[in-house]
Amino acid sequence: MAKYRVAIIGSTNRGNYGHGLDGPWQHLDSCEVVAVADDHAGGRAAAIKRTGAQTGYADYREMLTKEKPNIVAICQRWIDRHHEMAMACAEHGCHIYMEKPFCPTLKECDEIIQACEMRHLKMAVAHNTRHSPVVRVVKGLIRDGRIGDVLEVRIRGKEDSRRGGAEDLWVLGTHMLDLAGMLFGEVESCFATVRENGEPVSKKHVKPGNEGIGPLAGDHIQASYEFKNGVNGFFASKRGAGGSPTRFGLRIVGSKGQIHLQSGYGRTAYILEDSSWSPGQSGSKWQPITSNGIGKPETIAADSHDGGNTQAAIDLISSIENDRQPLSSMYDARAATELIVSVFESHCLGQPVTLPLASRENPLTRL
Repeated sequence: MAKYRVAIIGSTNRGNYGHGLDGPWQHLDSCEVVAVADDHAGGRAAAIKRTGAQTGYADYREMLTKEKPNIVAICQRWIDRHHEMAMACAEHGCHIYMEKPFCPTLKECDEIIQACEMRHLKMAVAHNTRHSPVVRVVKGLIRDGRIGDVLEVRIRGKEDSRRGGAEDLWVLGTHMLDLAGMLFGEVESCFATVRENGEPVSKKHVKPGNEGIGPLAGDHIQASYEFKNGVNGFFASKRGAGGSPTRFGLRIVGSKGQIHLQSGYGRTAYILEDSSWSPGQSGSKWQPITSNGIGKPETIAADSHDGGNTQAAIDLISSIENDRQPLSSMYDARAATELIVSVFESHCLGQPVTLPLASRENPLTRL
């Protein structure tokens, strides 16, 4: 194949083009952007200019039929049409790069995966912290025992005044839960509580979530996870409780110290090599971790969506050519979605739940 024919689906004013998922393709020698689909005329015209696409369509299905792309970037943040669009791409034999979160329900995740498996298609989801060189350094430090035995993984959302709680879990928590899965493997159980204005969430609290999430409730999430390897995980988000600068990130707590990671490609991480976990008590200090190691200058652009998307696109193409799964695969994205859904399943049942979940629908619809 001389070049991969790439098509882009955006949705202006309904999630737009996500965090730059339309950006990398025109800069890759192995790709040509043949078309953009967006039902908003102004947004479509801007995207054609921005991406160098040869043409544009108001209807993405017409684009798939006429252009016969090899790869499709499903870019919009709103997730209510992710399933519909991904299934159409699979039916046309297209490999897929899609914005996170994956889908509103596990049933939709399962159907997309089955459709791709049947046609031997690759799909990557934009959990792009996975591609950060800093994460590879952190994995090496954990493997080498720099923080001892890993005891806990603690995650907090952004906890802002608008999205804190359940929406924070869906929209931003998906990044950190996916990263926890990358670092520590599968989760076997979840126990969680979900509250709204101090009350346990019930049917009266459930409303349509923003960005196509579906039925949603809760301004305060507290969830604990048991990983199969014995590590304990914890996620929490309370609306309006966010710090400045943000606490949003993942903290790995070990017997000899801690590592703090934030979401984003190339973001500096930090390590505290101190078994007391208390710099004030021991005199130890947090040290930066860059792509070059502990305390070394960074040489890549920090928190660059462009960098993360470019690496994800390159990895997707490599996975196609080498018949392997992408580094951020559809299976990984489903696992992160299951960790989100299990929070509401546990709350609704009032007890811990084992994974994989038997029910594949939104638990809040059963209240």
